[in-house]
Amino acid sequence: MTDLEHAAAALLEHLQARGLLVATAESCTGGLIAASLTAIAGSSASVDRGFVTYSNAAKTEMLGVPEALIADKGAVSAEVAGRMAEGALARSRADLAVSVTGVAGPGGGSPTKPVGLVWFGTMRRGGMVATSHHVFPGDRTAVRAATVLEAFRLLDRLAG
Repeated sequence: MTDLEHAAAALLEHLQARGLLVATAESCTGGLIAASLTAIAGSSASVDRGFVTYSNAAKTEMLGVPEALIADKGAVSAEVAGRMAEGALARSRADLAVSVTGVAGPGGGSPTKPVGLVWFGTMRRGGMVATSHHVFPGDRTAVRAATVLEAFRLLDRLAG
């Protein structure tokens, strides 16, 4: 098993033990979080759905992120990550949501939003949204893999 498979299996076991469903809202990972979870047999007990919202229009149409917020703060921001997590919970049966939006590279970075910057949003139904960010080193593949592992860590902590 790979590191992602081990981490996905451990998270699913934790979620199943608590009877929790998860939804993902993904931009820079393009569905890799949900794909990594659903690669594990029995994941349907804990995975409700995944939203791949790569474009700004998809963030607005599928998750309800206001166009004005994206225009003001940028797609790669705490505010957008938070609204993505809120939207995933509002549009699912899940108990927990994680969202990711970032710059996986190799291009697209800027001095204020460098390649490797990823914003995360997490939320438990009935709770408050929390955001955090990391700047991951490496190429596009490494940034995306590190993002998935951090999303799993955040969900594991949110599950309690």
